[in-house]
Amino acid sequence: MSEKTFTFEISLSVLNHLGRNLYRSFATILGEAISNSWDADAKNVWIDIDRDNSKFTIMDDGIGMTADGLQNKFLKIGYSKRKDGSSNSVSGRPFIGRKGIGKLALLSCAQKISVLSKTNSSEYVGVIIDNSQLDEAIDDEWLPQQLELELVSAEKFSNLAENHEHGTIIEFDGIRGGIWNQVDYLKQIIARYFRFSVLDKSFTIYVNDSEITIDELSELAKRTEFLWNINNHEDPYVTLALEFCSATEIPIEMSQSVRGFIASVDKPSSLKIPGVDEKAGVDLFVNGRLRQRDILSAISRARIPENYLYGQIHFDDLDDEEDRFTSSREEIVADDPKYTEFIQELSGTLGEIIHKWDELRRKHDRDGDPDNTSIKKRHRKSQELYNMISSDYKSDTGDWVDKEVKRLQPYASFNVQTYTECFLIENLARDLISRQGNNLSKNSKTEVNKWRKSEVEAKARGNVNINIRADETNDLNYLDFGQLARNLDDAGVQNTLVRDAKTYKPIRDAVMHTSLLTQEAKDLMKTTFNNINGRIRNLFSSSES
Repeated sequence: MSEKTFTFEISLSVLNHLGRNLYRSFATILGEAISNSWDADAKNVWIDIDRDNSKFTIMDDGIGMTADGLQNKFLKIGYSKRKDGSSNSVSGRPFIGRKGIGKLALLSCAQKISVLSKTNSSEYVGVIIDNSQLDEAIDDEWLPQQLELELVSAEKFSNLAENHEHGTIIEFDGIRGGIWNQVDYLKQIIARYFRFSVLDKSFTIYVNDSEITIDELSELAKRTEFLWNINNHEDPYVTLALEFCSATEIPIEMSQSVRGFIASVDKPSSLKIPGVDEKAGVDLFVNGRLRQRDILSAISRARIPENYLYGQIHFDDLDDEEDRFTSSREEIVADDPKYTEFIQELSGTLGEIIHKWDELRRKHDRDGDPDNTSIKKRHRKSQELYNMISSDYKSDTGDWVDKEVKRLQPYASFNVQTYTECFLIENLARDLISRQGNNLSKNSKTEVNKWRKSEVEAKARGNVNINIRADETNDLNYLDFGQLARNLDDAGVQNTLVRDAKTYKPIRDAVMHTSLLTQEAKDLMKTTFNNINGRIRNLFSSSES
């Protein structure tokens, strides 16, 4: 062990103001530690989480640090790995770290942080950062060289250091606020937020001796309906989602430097992450690390389909000679020109996705996007009603029932809508006759008597002893639209309604008999009904006058 003394290389007051409390979540702290291991060319990262004692340890097999590296790189706040113009590690990995202030998350998240590191050619060097001691030094306005950090020996980590040839070990003791996240949730977070852990075969993360794999995300994959693959992105999660749940894959193009996927689930609640008040969203990654959560919030379309979407978009070109990230390193500067251009393109892509999502949802008998005005509202609502009711017939039934329910859907959408229109127009006609005080014609009275008698006989055959019609005393309730039209014509109010009623009747009866209509019949019904509707409206206007 080196006996060299170690101190911070920054004013302690500046260290405090710069942001010792900058990082707000335990997941962020984990992310900063994992990112450091990635930048250090580690092949493996072992994380041991002890929730009961509010502590965790992270060990990697990266290049490690000498005493000089510990002092002049790790403890030098603001030291950048990129200061020589390089943006990649020795092995060629793109650096995640940039400003050298991310370590503030590590140095301030616990009461004590012990750092132990070695290279292939050096012994272990290590220090203990005691935040209570650091607080006192800040209050007393010490100079950084006055605060000599306590050394830590390899014996403290003898169980870990025994077979540790090179790399860094960091222990966090007394996590501020405790570790309230469940370990299974943290494993999901790592799998979601650090794509290099499942995309790069040369980098493996273990949590409590369990390897982080794509299987951590299997529950989300199971709920996936449709998936838009941006620029033929290859990702094991995409493969998992497509195989696991037979999701529909749709290719989509963006600028060549952008890749990733946007997917949708069966219902918004499927995006909820169990055990926490959080849901999956469409996140932006740069060099494999999450840089902007819920990127769709920057577009703000406020469309219902957005509540079904999640995904991961990779835009590595955001990491160039310009620093486009906020001080917290958790977001991108909102008015950055390159980011703004990306958001504009994403907005157009999102419009395409929403339009296709609506089409696919309706094709799969599910509710779609009510804001899509290319589909008439009444047609959409009748389709949604049919889908809701027919869902009762899809459970516990054979495939043939499912196929038949699906076959009937386009017919039902028209019939449901048409039945409602018939119901309204015929009852409006009855109301008109009542308002005008018209006496029923002799022919109509004969029809009323015929249907009253028929109803009495049918009730007797069915042993039905209740009133069926809401008002059985009203003769108008026993007349069809043809008879209603004649009574209006007999009153001299309208002499063309009877003609349309004759065309209307055979198609109307087919609808009431739940028959399937031809397209020609549908077209004729629409035209005829529009005529009748217009005339009934005119009659109401005349009645009001």
